[in-house]
Amino acid sequence: MTALLLIEQTLNGLQLGVMLFLMAAGLTLVFGIMNMINLAHGSLYMVGAYCAALFLEWTGSFVLAALLALPATLLVGLVVEIVVLRTLYERDHLDQVLATFGLILFFNEAVHLVGGAEALYLDLPTFLKGQVEIIPGSPYPLYRLVVIAVGLAVALGLYLLVTRTRTGMLIRAGASNRAMLSALGVNVRLLFTAVFGLGAMLAGLGGVMAGPTVSVQSGMGENVLILAFVVIVIGGIGSIRGAFVAALLIGLIDTMGRAFMADIMGLVMSHAAAQTAGPTVASMLIYLLMAGVLFFRPQGLFPPRGR
Repeated sequence: MTALLLIEQTLNGLQLGVMLFLMAAGLTLVFGIMNMINLAHGSLYMVGAYCAALFLEWTGSFVLAALLALPATLLVGLVVEIVVLRTLYERDHLDQVLATFGLILFFNEAVHLVGGAEALYLDLPTFLKGQVEIIPGSPYPLYRLVVIAVGLAVALGLYLLVTRTRTGMLIRAGASNRAMLSALGVNVRLLFTAVFGLGAMLAGLGGVMAGPTVSVQSGMGENVLILAFVVIVIGGIGSIRGAFVAALLIGLIDTMGRAFMADIMGLVMSHAAAQTAGPTVASMLIYLLMAGVLFFRPQGLFPPRGR
């Protein structure tokens, strides 16, 4: 383990963390404020990536494709909320799980019809393909730094929106007591639609940012969805601050574990055994963290006030 490798893996962990935050932020808003278990949230991540890939093919510009993919995902999210999810708010969680699982199947087949069965790839423009020397002699991909910067900017903007604006005040009030908010004359249904649309756009942004680093294919959102649920459980359901801290924590732990766990275990066992056991233990670390948080703080690290 060298200092250079440690710095590189730390940046990789931060990149994974901000990507998870883009997914988890929308999910924790919908889950914490609307009390809606939306298993199809990962499908919106996939829709964002697919829209970017299709717009890139049509326009030839990655930046323009990314800018067009965000409102497209927002529109898809609004349609889903109005047509399907709006009828489920007063239903129990089992009905919500079954309905949103059906949406997963629908979206997976839809992208097959539109994009075909083969994986798609987002080609970065030349100005994003370069590398930056984080320290002399240590080049790091520029695009990964851009992903980190965009994720941090979105986190700051979302924090300011929720804590410093009237809309954010209404969102927090809706999470605490939606009946009282409705009695005060606020259109709670419209508020919920706006919150879901925001969550969908954040998921779509995550898909757009991930597109150049992973293959864009049907079902690509399922694994990310699992990690996003882990994030909101650890951070606290409904807490943007909790989602941000937990996402960065999970990103760093998962990345460092996969990079160094085999070497660490090699200090106490044979090299062959460590190389076999290391990746397995590394893949368990975030779930062990979740179990520990649930044991000591069942409401998460940063539960919303009033919960």
